Amino acid sequence: MVKIGRERLGWWSCAAAAICFGAATPATKLVITDAGPLTLAGLLYLGAALAVLPFQHRAHTGRRATSQRALLMLTVTIGGGIAPVLLLLALHRTTASTVSLLLNLELVATAIVARLFFREDIGKRPATGIGLVLLAGVLVAGFSGAHVAFGAVLVAGACVCWGIDNALTSNLDSYSPANITLAKGVVAGTVNLALGLTLETTPHITTVIAAAAIGSVGYGLSITLWVTGARLIGAARGQTVFALAPFVGATLAWPILGEHLTGRTIAAFAIALTGVMIVATSRHGHRHTHDAIEHAHAIDPDDPHHQPGAIEPIDADRHRHLVLAHEHPHVPDVHHRHHH
Repeated sequence: MVKIGRERLGWWSCAAAAICFGAATPATKLVITDAGPLTLAGLLYLGAALAVLPFQHRAHTGRRATSQRALLMLTVTIGGGIAPVLLLLALHRTTASTVSLLLNLELVATAIVARLFFREDIGKRPATGIGLVLLAGVLVAGFSGAHVAFGAVLVAGACVCWGIDNALTSNLDSYSPANITLAKGVVAGTVNLALGLTLETTPHITTVIAAAAIGSVGYGLSITLWVTGARLIGAARGQTVFALAPFVGATLAWPILGEHLTGRTIAAFAIALTGVMIVATSRHGHRHTHDAIEHAHAIDPDDPHHQPGAIEPIDADRHRHLVLAHEHPHVPDVHHRHHH
């Protein structure tokens, strides 16, 4: 059996997450007329919770710092509660393909937040790739004939929320990806559904089932895969791969919803793919020093930061990373948030 490297696993996880989330946008458009945005957002995220529920037994349950719990609740509120409602409001007003392509703004928001608040080194080459992905979105969404003014504002708001969510989530190393997804699904899903059933009409049972199914794949599986990948390659790089999701959604909207796949869309996809490849093939390495840090996450025997002499076990769930100075190629994962 061929063993996949940590960095390669990160890229593939984020790519799989992009496919799942990209397909969710046109699929959601099929059921959006039978449910209000609050109700539908609640059903989508409760479906996400159901998808990851079987994997909870694998999550460690050690003590978590207050700061980690606060970050988790912030991601639940912003990423699970506010962002999906804004996206669904946009889908009520704009075509699925246009909304999908406007979701590229999430990449920009994630990169800015990750750089400003979490010291992720972007670098000139990855920055060029991010710029190409943004250009691809502008190429289609910026020159489309659709009436996207208010819808675009709503999508932009959702992207800012998810950008903050992405940067915060990639730093929640005391929680497993399944833990994070379950928290978002149960808390945000329940609150939005309760509000929706109070303020909006009750959807048909087929819509409820369809929304839960879409949420389990497009949000549950997608969030879990993205968190897994972002921890290995960093939120900004992970979001660059995830930026393919809008083009997956726009492409699927053509056969599913009858929306046209134009030459401009194909050109934009090619530009975005070029940007992703530039980021994916970039390399960064220098001699650096890791400060001592104490936290809880699974120990990987293949990780150089988990070798004997580099860590000190505290109990069954927690361990302390000792001061370590070394040199190797790396991406801004949870161990490499140092200044350059």
